[in-house]
Amino acid sequence: MSEDKKTTEKEVKKPTENKDKVNGEARENGLGQKKAVTEKTPELKPGMTVRVHETIREKNAKGEEKERIQVFEGIILAKKHKKEIGATITVRKVSGGIGVEKIFPINSPLITKVETIKQAKVSRAKLGYLREYKKKLKETKLA
Repeated sequence: MSEDKKTTEKEVKKPTENKDKVNGEARENGLGQKKAVTEKTPELKPGMTVRVHETIREKNAKGEEKERIQVFEGIILAKKHKKEIGATITVRKVSGGIGVEKIFPINSPLITKVETIKQAKVSRAKLGYLREYKKKLKETKLA
């Protein structure tokens, strides 16, 4: 009788399979974590002007949740953690004479789309100097 229990336990305890991305969708691996989807976003580089579409959830006075998409357009100052799951980009824009910077996690499900608009010619990986820089950057064509 104990042998029957062992066989049923073996049948129940099947090894968890790692699921890869299929058709550009993120799938879960055996640990319950989602893998990064690199096909979701184009090649992002510092100096690119991008439009980031972010889903925002809000509650009104009645307590109802609403979702909307907010667009943030600016220049990428830095890209961190390359192609890891926690990769981020820092985007800066000037709104009403005040500089605004936002850090976006690239693989977040809240980021619906990242559009590239133009590419500036830069020779550094981190563009912190653009915070005080007043001149226009030279643009190059996107491929």
